[in-house]
Amino acid sequence: MNARQLKDIFVNFFVSKGHSEIPSASLIPENDSTTLFISAGMHPLVPYLLGQPHALGKRLTNIQKCVRTGDIDVVGDNCHHTFFEMLGNWSLGDYFKKEMIPWSYELLTKHLHYDPKQIHITCFAGDNDAPKDEESAELWKSVGISEDRIYFLPKKDNWWGPAGNTGPCGPDSEMFIDTHPELEPIKLTSGDNHGRIVEIGNDVFMQYNKTIDGKYELLSQKNVDTGYGVERNLAIYLGYDDDYLTEIWQPIIKKIEEISGKKYSDNLVPMRIIADHIRAAVFVIADGVEPSNKEAGYVLRRLIRRAIRQGKILGLENNFTSIIAKAVLDNQNNYAGIYPELDLNKNKILETLDAEETKFRRTLNKGLNEITKLINFQKSVSGKQAFDLYQSFGFPVEMIEEELKKNGLSLDLAEFNRLKGEHQKQSQTLSAGKFKSGLADQSEIITKYHTATHLLHAALRKVLGNHVKQSGSNITSERLRFDFTHPEKVTDAQLIEVATIVNKQITASLPVTVESMKFIEAQKIGALAFFGAKYPEVVTVYTVGDPKNYFSREVCSGPHVKNTKDLGKFEIQKEESAGSGKRRIYAILK
Repeated sequence: MNARQLKDIFVNFFVSKGHSEIPSASLIPENDSTTLFISAGMHPLVPYLLGQPHALGKRLTNIQKCVRTGDIDVVGDNCHHTFFEMLGNWSLGDYFKKEMIPWSYELLTKHLHYDPKQIHITCFAGDNDAPKDEESAELWKSVGISEDRIYFLPKKDNWWGPAGNTGPCGPDSEMFIDTHPELEPIKLTSGDNHGRIVEIGNDVFMQYNKTIDGKYELLSQKNVDTGYGVERNLAIYLGYDDDYLTEIWQPIIKKIEEISGKKYSDNLVPMRIIADHIRAAVFVIADGVEPSNKEAGYVLRRLIRRAIRQGKILGLENNFTSIIAKAVLDNQNNYAGIYPELDLNKNKILETLDAEETKFRRTLNKGLNEITKLINFQKSVSGKQAFDLYQSFGFPVEMIEEELKKNGLSLDLAEFNRLKGEHQKQSQTLSAGKFKSGLADQSEIITKYHTATHLLHAALRKVLGNHVKQSGSNITSERLRFDFTHPEKVTDAQLIEVATIVNKQITASLPVTVESMKFIEAQKIGALAFFGAKYPEVVTVYTVGDPKNYFSREVCSGPHVKNTKDLGKFEIQKEESAGSGKRRIYAILK
């Protein structure tokens, strides 16, 4: 079985169970709240998990591309990836445990052909907030999983959510495969299974809502959220303990071997990092991100530069990232027909990588000069000085040590590792916070700001022209940030006119209505849809004002207020550049 077949098996199975297939959302969240990237299949579906009707019904399935920034520093082992594909299915207030668990068993045993004796299951052990999930355990036993392979684990292992301080959450039931069933049986223990029993899927049962006072109340709409990682599942199915041995990765690995003249078996870590990071960069660039020193652009730049540093370890002194990227783009057996944005943006991807690599190689040379200065003017280099070089110029610690060794100097590795560890911990914390905020914050003020971006978008097009297209947004409880295409600075007079138009629509008490329709029909009636994502056949359209004489109409998943009078007064606080051909506005509601 290859990756494409695995994806087809999963999606076709749930389509046969009455699910509608939806396309992958862009990696960059549409009308984003506070998250940089889509990091789970359920992420674009949060409004529907919270009760908003979906145009395609209550049963959905898809293949969602994801990026998790918290895994960047651990890439290099056999199974962690920054970019990955997630197989998912969802019940939006439809079926629940008694349907989902038998389906999971059927998928694993009849379609993926796992021996039931290989399957291990975990369920929620219960605590003061919620009871022990005996129901899930009994359902697993009823379909054929023996009791000695069902384990009850605490909340840290078998509970999902809420994404923030409040919101939907519930117990989950996780599925594991014993990768060596021929050996003496072992039991699954929390955090310690010797790498032999590996998680392959997760059924989340969202049946509670955590309130602001910390109570867990039963939801009126119970949801199911299932996730399977493509890369891990394919490796396990094929009997590999190394994800990079599958056909997803091998064309990329072989290209690295070819241009470096080195073997993968002797260079596991650098080749895995290069393969992972360049693949991730390809998909991120395809969705419109450019290298920069801010937010998603910074993550992209970090991925590219980390790959280049590993290339230097392999002796790659000339530009190579675009060569590896072409190997990713040529892997059409895996990606063809699923991600058309790869072909549409092929030239841009290759050119962006080559330009960024050229720029970074100049930076590396500057770093080498800095090391030379330190060596010439002092007898030792501290761990802090080495970390500063690592952080500022991207110099791998191995290269720093090598340069010092040439001059009879040593490095305080303990101090370097301590500082690097603190930096990684901070980065992971920030990444987690971004993810949580983006999922959780559907509060009243966030809803108001979300609606305000629609008014701002329409007003900008009226003042500046129809070339204005939204390129991103970032919403917090304090303000909105709106990015849009425009070739020059917006004048103060233009900003005043824009704000005046927005406030006029607010005081006019315009209704905000929503309807579902085919995407082609949405385009015909003038709904704006500028994001690079592949839109589904049926979309949700929000209209501000009389449908026959509307002020704003956009394809959007929400959330929105029902009337503009609820917004308050709109005020623009700042306008600035957001990159070549892009501007950025910060605004508040008072």
